[in-house]
Amino acid sequence: MKRETGRAAPSRRSGGELADLSATELRRLVGAKEISPVEVVQACLDRVERYNPTINAIVTLNPRALDDARELERRISRGESVGPLCGLPVGIKDVTEVAGLRTTYGSPLYKDYVPPEDAVVVRRLRDAGAVILGKTNTPEFAAGGNTFNQVFGRTRNPWDASRSAGGSTGGGAAALATGMVALAQGTDLGGSLRIPASFCGVVGLRPSVGLVPTYPSDFLWDTLQVTGPVARTAPDVGLMLQAIAGPSEWSPLGQPAAGRDFVAAASAGIRPGLRLAYCSDPVGIGVDADVERVCRKAALELEEAGAHVEVVELDLAFGRPAFLALRGLWFVAQMFPRLDQLERFGPNVAGNIRAGLATDVRDLGAAEQARGRIWQVLRQFFERFDHLLTPTMAVPPFPVEENYPRTVAGKPMETYVDWIAPTFVLGLTGLPIASVPCGLDSAGLPVGLQIVGRPFGEEAVLALAQQVQDRGPIGKPKLR
Repeated sequence: MKRETGRAAPSRRSGGELADLSATELRRLVGAKEISPVEVVQACLDRVERYNPTINAIVTLNPRALDDARELERRISRGESVGPLCGLPVGIKDVTEVAGLRTTYGSPLYKDYVPPEDAVVVRRLRDAGAVILGKTNTPEFAAGGNTFNQVFGRTRNPWDASRSAGGSTGGGAAALATGMVALAQGTDLGGSLRIPASFCGVVGLRPSVGLVPTYPSDFLWDTLQVTGPVARTAPDVGLMLQAIAGPSEWSPLGQPAAGRDFVAAASAGIRPGLRLAYCSDPVGIGVDADVERVCRKAALELEEAGAHVEVVELDLAFGRPAFLALRGLWFVAQMFPRLDQLERFGPNVAGNIRAGLATDVRDLGAAEQARGRIWQVLRQFFERFDHLLTPTMAVPPFPVEENYPRTVAGKPMETYVDWIAPTFVLGLTGLPIASVPCGLDSAGLPVGLQIVGRPFGEEAVLALAQQVQDRGPIGKPKLR
């Protein structure tokens, strides 16, 4: 039977199947008119209805999501250009502004706030044809590695609902793992894109500082926190990054993206002789033996793909106090317009602000010196190697009711954030860093491998991430 011009043919796939497909495959099917944007959005909404009551990943749905999908379908029928993300449902972290849609920052102070304008990253997603499905859960002002707040409660891990989904982009990662969205936007100060990616078994990329503009922001000259993508596969991350990367007149920090092809790079494979270094504990806190076993195996197996892998020792422990000092400054700068409301914030935000206010200039100077030293160590490291590989997390997903684990590898932590030191110390460099699922631990929970790239090396990071993912598929969460 002849297909009607401009209209998607009836899909032979069930909604459940659609929600499980990669964003890259969904976009191909939409482009070929084999499925419609409406079908894709409806499939994800069905997943929200089915799983969100348990997982608590999506906190505010966009009531116009289906209307936006229908408008895309009309544009397709008229033969208009619809963009590289046409019809792909995206979850936006609830610290990122979406015009006309409640954005709470996970804080009771903003529980009814509705922004008047889109953040730059949201505007770029819309321009690329993505459908904003809704807002995803986050700790208050993204402060914490476990996703919970006083407005919406706790987000649970799709692989084991009694466990943490990680944070602070925990809602986005959990929504991806359950098929509620095809792509998710997040932010990363000390690991907030990589921690939940590891816990939930998806791919998170912390881009180089300035590659994706962060606006609006109360800290425009911020070199610690970045905005970036989370997705189920490395090519999907590349697809989203292609749409959101590049400088903006609204942000003073920028990095050119013209001529870069993140989509092609993610599927290009790795070149023979790629030099990889695996370090199990670069920050001196220890690592869970089960997690380390899975990561080491995944790293060494890359030799079968033509890479040269060497196990090395690195000592970047001096970066731990540096991050604490700089994080304190970050919170004071970011929350400066709200310092008069300090007592109304939750303990994580208030504690970080107080720590920042108590940090003196000497401590900040020492922190910047340490940050520079880490950069120099890695600059020299990259004279010998192309990538550094480490476990993303030092611990497996812990009980969701605990705000953080009490021990790492059986040892008490010196500070309550030591468990995320593998992400926050390396994040001080501003280098591109991904977390990619590389296997399951003995409890059947995902384990993430952290890939650190050279300066401005997102393409190579994505290519290696896809190789890791191809060699160690983890399947679907138990919740399904």
